[in-house]
Amino acid sequence: MHFFASVTVAFALLQVALSQEHSPVWGQCGGIEWSGATSCVAGSTCTVVNPYYSQCLPAVASPTTTSVPTSTPPSVPAACSTPSTVSNFSNSALPDPFLFDDGTPVTTVDDWSCRRAQILALVQGYEAGALPGKPSSLAGTLTTSGNTSTLSITASNNGTSITFEPTITFPSGDPPAGGWPLVIVYDSPSLPIPSGIATMIYSNSQMAQQNDQSSRGVGLFYDLFGQNATASAMTAWAWGVSRIIDVLEQTPSANINTQKIAVTGCSRDGKGALMAGALEPRIALTIPQESGSGGDTCWRLSLFEQEQGSDVQTATEIVQENVWFSTNFANYVDDLNALPYDHHLLAALIAPRPMISFENTDVVWLSPMSAFGCMSAAHTVWEALGIADFHGFEQVGGHQHCAWPSSLTPQLNAFFDRFLLGQNVSTDFFATNDEFNGVTWTPSQWINWTTPTLN
Repeated sequence: MHFFASVTVAFALLQVALSQEHSPVWGQCGGIEWSGATSCVAGSTCTVVNPYYSQCLPAVASPTTTSVPTSTPPSVPAACSTPSTVSNFSNSALPDPFLFDDGTPVTTVDDWSCRRAQILALVQGYEAGALPGKPSSLAGTLTTSGNTSTLSITASNNGTSITFEPTITFPSGDPPAGGWPLVIVYDSPSLPIPSGIATMIYSNSQMAQQNDQSSRGVGLFYDLFGQNATASAMTAWAWGVSRIIDVLEQTPSANINTQKIAVTGCSRDGKGALMAGALEPRIALTIPQESGSGGDTCWRLSLFEQEQGSDVQTATEIVQENVWFSTNFANYVDDLNALPYDHHLLAALIAPRPMISFENTDVVWLSPMSAFGCMSAAHTVWEALGIADFHGFEQVGGHQHCAWPSSLTPQLNAFFDRFLLGQNVSTDFFATNDEFNGVTWTPSQWINWTTPTLN
């Protein structure tokens, strides 16, 4: 079966509510402390991604002519090696998405599943910190008044409990079959959300504080897991998003379609939204807005911008500013060549699910060249999977930071319409105004791979 056909099947299945007997394609089917379904719908196989997460992956036959690495059988991603670091790595360009850690090529869709597991381990090992699984106890209650509900979530672990209460605003009228699509918004919305989609406000800074360096280990997440938990603030926020989805899945009275959940945020919250989309595969659409360094830009490219005289935010500066990343990451910010990944691969963790990011060339410290170059590199993964129009990028100027430019509303709405509302519209959007403050984007300097067709 060709990949495009398999993805079409996968996303069709995602429209169906999660049954008690089987997890859907791309759904969770196992992992430490997982209490849900452990079998998959027909046409998919439960595959171990890491000890905390197994995923229903589509069964795709590998062509007999494909050359695959014998050390990591493409049809058995559980057997692939997923170290959290790679010794003696050095690359001044962006690391190749289509090479395994051992240098063998990624040539099939099954290969990509294994490669994705490797990248996931590297992101946590170097930068994000370890993402815990589901707590030992998780309960939720829904309180509704008019078109607004409060979802009270209590998580317990080793005798300690926390409670957080995101709020949901529902559209008017009766919910569609399967429930309302939902956008989880970090802190507060800064982009327009169409009618017909519910909105949840998630106070991510309550889960993990992000004021300055003194915020390390402060917040509900650390109350539950201890101040020495290695998870960075952004990883803690993503953990909270996962628990929201867990509780929504067990609360049908919320009338939320848990197969149609998007996540978004702007600036620092845009960084968090991207991390959540990368770490939580149940998110159906990821929309980082003006996330800048630490978001949809690449560390190597931002440093290059600075060296070319542009006043941008770099890894060396960002680890001194706040606690968005793990303490371990500070060991690598002065030697970025040693990182066996960059944020093009963080974004690629979302593939084959859809993503569109928005950037602002008027805000220099957002690293505009880095954003376009980084997402251009990430785009090759969606291209290789045969779904380039599942990944969008739009970069304009003429507005203040996090002030939504109305010129981009059609592109935003297209992604909402297609991936949350099920409409047959084009999402083929990838553009920049090329205003990079005098810095030149030269693709061949950074992207030294040829994009394969993953069969």
